[in-house]
Amino acid sequence: MTTPVRSNSRLSLAMERTGQWVFSQDIPADVVVAVCEASFSLHKFMLVSKSNYIRKLILESKEPDLARINLSDIPGGPDIFEKTAKFCYGVNFEITVHNVAALRCAAEYLQMTDMYCDNNLSSRTEDFLAQVALSSLSGAIIVLKSCEDLLPLAEDVKIVQRCVDVISLKACNEANFPSRTPPNWWTEELSIIDIEFIGRILSGMRKRGAKALTLASALTTYTERNLRDLVRDHSGRCTMSYNPGDCDMYARERELLQSIVSLLPSEKAALPINFLCCLLRAAIFVRASNSCKNELEKRISVILEHVTVDNLLVMSFTYDGEKLLDLDSIRRIISGFMEKEKNMAVFSGGDFKETCSAAMHRVAKTVDSYLGEIATYPEFTISKFNGIAILVPKGARKVDDDIYRAIDIYLKAHPNLDEIEREKVCSVMDPLKLSYEARLHASQNKRLPVQIVLHTLYYDQLKLRSGADDQPDAAATRSGLQSDASLARENEALRSELTKMKLHISDMQKNKGSSAKRISAGAAAATSGSRKHTFFSSMSKTLGKLNPFKHGSKDTSHIDDDIAVGITKPRRRRFSIS
Repeated sequence: MTTPVRSNSRLSLAMERTGQWVFSQDIPADVVVAVCEASFSLHKFMLVSKSNYIRKLILESKEPDLARINLSDIPGGPDIFEKTAKFCYGVNFEITVHNVAALRCAAEYLQMTDMYCDNNLSSRTEDFLAQVALSSLSGAIIVLKSCEDLLPLAEDVKIVQRCVDVISLKACNEANFPSRTPPNWWTEELSIIDIEFIGRILSGMRKRGAKALTLASALTTYTERNLRDLVRDHSGRCTMSYNPGDCDMYARERELLQSIVSLLPSEKAALPINFLCCLLRAAIFVRASNSCKNELEKRISVILEHVTVDNLLVMSFTYDGEKLLDLDSIRRIISGFMEKEKNMAVFSGGDFKETCSAAMHRVAKTVDSYLGEIATYPEFTISKFNGIAILVPKGARKVDDDIYRAIDIYLKAHPNLDEIEREKVCSVMDPLKLSYEARLHASQNKRLPVQIVLHTLYYDQLKLRSGADDQPDAAATRSGLQSDASLARENEALRSELTKMKLHISDMQKNKGSSAKRISAGAAAATSGSRKHTFFSSMSKTLGKLNPFKHGSKDTSHIDDDIAVGITKPRRRRFSIS
């Protein structure tokens, strides 16, 4: 207990505590040591016996009888000075892992070394560091944490470096041969250390052969503990409000996040995908530097084929989930992946537009599904929608069902678009690459522009007539489309010639009754192999050239029964969709 404060004197709490252990009460104190706001009433001869620094102050002082010494800049402050004073007086006190670094620095500051006095405070603290504090991983972490307020003196006496070396070595051993459960317990303990020290520890672990996954695990745990509100459980669920006008509110978080990103291991598969996505969203939220965001975007784009729709959504919304963020990062990520795939295709000698990898197909499906998820938001404009959709090469979509679904959701969520705007939205889709079910839905979809509906109907008619496969690949689709277009032109010419022939026959029936004889004579001449050219023989050759089904049955349904005597009618077949 402290002694009562006398009414005629205002002693500091430190002075009251000092009176409990200063044993030379018979000799009045002759010096007051001020440390910040605390004052200690002590004896010069006791301090000088251990501290060379105080001895020099007294000897070099211009005052004949120095009665007050200011040691406000001593490492550790009043509490540590009190312990050093106890050591000078020979009073016992406890050295722990929490105060040993400060005592060592104070001993260095006060020059309490063995060069001045045997078995001084400096050697006592060194023995404790070597035998107790740095003998375990937990002890070294606590000592290093305490050094954060002792810089740069803790660096000068090599405490920091010794702690870093011990932690790096023992952390590697724990990663390879865990001594307790859970196996990653040491990553939790590392999370209390300053990020600058973490960088040095990870560097030391890397030199000792630590795996990238081990380093990534330590950084992931550190980030989750120190940026908990920004990357909570990787899901992005948080109650933080989005206030773009407050730039300095998250200055500490911004600096810490940028430091963490600079320490990420270079191996692309070392870090969890959802963790990277949460880091990027946090970087956008706290307005981190462009270099920080670009580094995260680059890392995500490299492994984009493994990114899910939920991961992309994490990067797209504010923390309350109510507002759609700027999608520039999403576009850069997709563009970076496409550029990587293009370079790989060029390197392997392939055609990037024609041949797409399995990773490209997965990314195309993910992007299309992602567009469907954000299509309902009012701030998602047509330019933003198309800007993301066109980043995926058309050849990367085996079928356009997913992008059609996204378009349909967008049109439904934006009912006030005019015909031209709806056509712009649909311009990213190829109606000929829809599956049968999607084409059936599109043909009855009133939200689609008329042109898209006509494309789907026309293609279905051509598919039914040609008997082609329902889901051809891109090259077969283009080839079949060209063939069907040529067939349609030939059918149109055939129909025109047949109409002309029917009109000519009708005129001949009205004028003379000898038309049947001429027809009969023309048929007999054709049968006998005569090379005499008549109107009908020329017409027959023309029809033969135009008819795409020349090796099958001919359509004679337009010829009257009384003219086509002896000719058997084949089954009716439609050659045109009109």
